Amino acid sequence: MSDDEILEIGEELAKQPHDAYFKDFFSDQGHAISFFQGHLPEKVARLVRWETLAVVPGSFVGTDLKQTHSDLLFTIETTGDRALMLYLVFEHQSRVDKSMPVRLLGYQYEILQDHFEKHGSPLPPVVCYVLHQGPEEWTVTQRFEDLFEIPEGEQQALLEYLPKFRYALLDLSQADPGKEEGDAQLRIGLQLMKLAREKQTIAFFQWLNEVFGDRCDSFPEHFIEKALLYAYCTDDTLDVETVYRSFEGSPKTQKKAMSFAEKLIEQGKAEGENRGVLLGKVQLLEEMVGVGVDSKASLAEMDVAGLEVRFRELEAVYKERFR
Repeated sequence: MSDDEILEIGEELAKQPHDAYFKDFFSDQGHAISFFQGHLPEKVARLVRWETLAVVPGSFVGTDLKQTHSDLLFTIETTGDRALMLYLVFEHQSRVDKSMPVRLLGYQYEILQDHFEKHGSPLPPVVCYVLHQGPEEWTVTQRFEDLFEIPEGEQQALLEYLPKFRYALLDLSQADPGKEEGDAQLRIGLQLMKLAREKQTIAFFQWLNEVFGDRCDSFPEHFIEKALLYAYCTDDTLDVETVYRSFEGSPKTQKKAMSFAEKLIEQGKAEGENRGVLLGKVQLLEEMVGVGVDSKASLAEMDVAGLEVRFRELEAVYKERFR
């Protein structure tokens, strides 16, 4: 994968940086295995053959929640050669989602319904895991049955007829992945996700240099570049010089990071110039056709794609009126 291809990934990161980095990072089989091995309940982890873990394409999160939630579904085989599904939900909104257990019930239904339509029965067990990146401590119950308030005298009659499941949880607001994770790449990925959410990417790169030093040169190709891209997309205060200094003990990585950062800057300048030209054209056409004049504030919020759509709309009106 070339730097230019990494920059293409950056287009998705620029739109939804947390989701895009989450999906790219955990779609890697090695990263996903390290995560689940370290964070699933031990009794579940002992049941599976890790080499069979694979990502299932698609998403079960509705379009109304894609700004704050993302997901990955994995299949894996148990030691008894039975299918098991691991469903990882990434949650990064500013407030804790109290409806998460209900949402998970809905996601499980969709997963099982999809499986049933394609393969019939038996259905595979679905183990849900929530990775919480938000700033607040996760306070929602992890047991679905806790959502019901059933008098003690009625529980024996009713509970067996109600949905019952538990989901696993990693709350990054309370965890310290920089110290707690054993696998180096998982440690770096989760530490970056934690600090990026807090807009402390400078602290992340300082930590990376202090803990790993010249070992950064041994990481897989583009591992650091993707981290850089994510950091730049989430923290506009991050500067090239700070990143460059943070890799002083890793000359190869330092050189690659500097080159990549320069490409990002050039790309940003080009996009900025392109956006500026488009903005001027849109404003001029709005004045010429005298329709739907947008405020400067609303135009300022549009990205290049949005301005291109607006320009084509106005251009069509102009050609129709003055042909």
